[in-house]
Amino acid sequence: MAALTAVPAAGGFPHHPPTRFHRIHGTNVCVDPSRTQATRVESFANGLCFSQEPLEPGQIFLVEIEEKELGWCGHLRVGLTAHDPVSLEAVPEYSLPDLVNMGDSWVFAITRNHNRVTPVGTEDQSNAGLRGFLSSPYLCIETVRIPRDKLVGRSRPGRYSHILDDLYKTNVLPATARKSRIGVLYTVQQDGTADMHIVINGEDMGPSARGLPASRPLYAVVDIFASTKSVRVIQVEYGFPSLQTLCRLAIQKHIVHRLAIDGLDLPPLLKNFCKYE
Repeated sequence: MAALTAVPAAGGFPHHPPTRFHRIHGTNVCVDPSRTQATRVESFANGLCFSQEPLEPGQIFLVEIEEKELGWCGHLRVGLTAHDPVSLEAVPEYSLPDLVNMGDSWVFAITRNHNRVTPVGTEDQSNAGLRGFLSSPYLCIETVRIPRDKLVGRSRPGRYSHILDDLYKTNVLPATARKSRIGVLYTVQQDGTADMHIVINGEDMGPSARGLPASRPLYAVVDIFASTKSVRVIQVEYGFPSLQTLCRLAIQKHIVHRLAIDGLDLPPLLKNFCKYE
């Protein structure tokens, strides 16, 4: 079975079907009737989940961390697999290393601080790029263009976060925080293979794996492991940004950090929207 191709919608944007969790999952997972929320009900393992259908090229499978659990070491794991979940004799206990050791699976652990290698001779532009990150309505990965709004996690900082925590100013949540949004997708290359990308709170982490078989169905893998207890699927819109989003971008260009939004003469709901709350 070949990978499906997205059908372009009006305006040239693809129309992807809704994403859901597969009925096949780990023995410690409980999936709600809508198949959009998955919870590990006991232990720290056997939390493996899959997408209900193979992903289409450029289609992101996005989840939000709903609930954390103290006492465990380790975090969410995501990736892709060419194994049809129905064909598995038994769902592996772990994505790493069990599923990966079966071959044709590419899974990575989401860590608190992602290690990003700065090319030799270049300067780390992470801080300088934050303004551009917040001012861009789209996430662009090669030919894929997705409105960034749904990709960004919604944080609710503490009273003094604006003083103590730079994350309040940038809205860049830690990758493993509650309300953080993690996604996985693949793009087809000229040689017919695919590159896998992991997206964390609207930021592309770059190709995590190359040479995937784009001619085969590729299912999303979400391993609700250790300190991550529950995740929820977020449906992504691939059309134009909303008027609200464009207003928020215009406001963000003229403020120092999110605390300044509270002093603006705006309705409370719009203030919260501008602060991603």
